[in-house]
Amino acid sequence: MQLTQKEQMLLQDLRRQEEVCVEKYANYRDLASDEQLKELFDYIRSVEQSHLDTVDSMLSGTIPMSGGPSAAKPPAPSQSSCTGDAKKKDEFLCNDALSMEKHVSSMYDTVIFEFAQQQARDILNKIQSEEQSHGKQIYDYMAANGMKA
Repeated sequence: MQLTQKEQMLLQDLRRQEEVCVEKYANYRDLASDEQLKELFDYIRSVEQSHLDTVDSMLSGTIPMSGGPSAAKPPAPSQSSCTGDAKKKDEFLCNDALSMEKHVSSMYDTVIFEFAQQQARDILNKIQSEEQSHGKQIYDYMAANGMKA
């Protein structure tokens, strides 16, 4: 795949954002109090890593066939046993992660329109859909735990 200079620049921006996502979810997994939230953050981190791998492939001129493998299913949301300060900390982590997912999804939305090749657009659209799914998973966890989004 031959990339224009603009497409390369946009992919570099997405690459940096995906690096931040991978690192942030790894850190948040370690900071979370609730075991289920730790599992959710670890699940999302693994999907973000596949996004990073896909963007790297595109930057090297290869269009992956499927946009990278999706990880196993995320944990179903249930009520946390955490209370007090631990729950407040987890709520902060969730709100920050939700804000990040909104931002990343928006970036993909913009970038999709800048690519000429339909295959590349399809891969980027799949990733954007997964980013939106991450937001929903975090929101569902928050709703199950009476947290404000």
